[in-house]
Amino acid sequence: MKLIVGLGNPGAKYAGHRHNIGFMALDRIAEEHGFPAWRSKHQGSVSEGRFGSDRAVLLKPETFMNKSGDSVGAAMRYYKLDPEDMIVFHDELDLAPGKVRCKMGGGHAGHNGLRSIHAHIGDNYGRVRMGIGHPGHKDRVAGYVLHDFGKADQDWLEDVLRGCADGAEALARADTGRFMNAVALRVAPPRSSTTKAETKAKPAPTPEPAVDDRSALQKLMDKFK
Repeated sequence: MKLIVGLGNPGAKYAGHRHNIGFMALDRIAEEHGFPAWRSKHQGSVSEGRFGSDRAVLLKPETFMNKSGDSVGAAMRYYKLDPEDMIVFHDELDLAPGKVRCKMGGGHAGHNGLRSIHAHIGDNYGRVRMGIGHPGHKDRVAGYVLHDFGKADQDWLEDVLRGCADGAEALARADTGRFMNAVALRVAPPRSSTTKAETKAKPAPTPEPAVDDRSALQKLMDKFK
């Protein structure tokens, strides 16, 4: 069984924030895979379902970002899981908007949600790093992540969320390669086979030489004119 966690802050005022992209990913996964309604449990919102024959628990901590580990730790103990059985979807400043990367273990890079989880269960768990870009200066980070995605972000955001939902079953089976392929097919879809390829201009055909049907005598006479 996998515990799949999305990080964010609870409440309608935070719903569209960049910091809540983890919540958005889990909402889309639950919707696309027919998971049951969310219910309050483990200091968060939980939905238990299956990807095929594989059982999975989706968790959105409702402890606010910097206390995410309280909810995660409670769920881990309840389901008797090890850290490597968990995957966390979270926003990533160091990736460009629309970029997604998978990672196992490592530091928290200053992310308060990951920092809290580290304090409860250590760092040996999977992460799906969802790029939101960087505002350019560390003093602007707090205002940037705690602000809604802009209109210009909606297309790539929709593609990323759909891709994460498409690949969720593979991710639950630890097939990160197939998961990343599913995301890539949404974010950078292949060209349709019906798309007209650009064609190079064909050179003009070389004109055929004129046929000389004069008789030998006529050619000789014309030569001395």
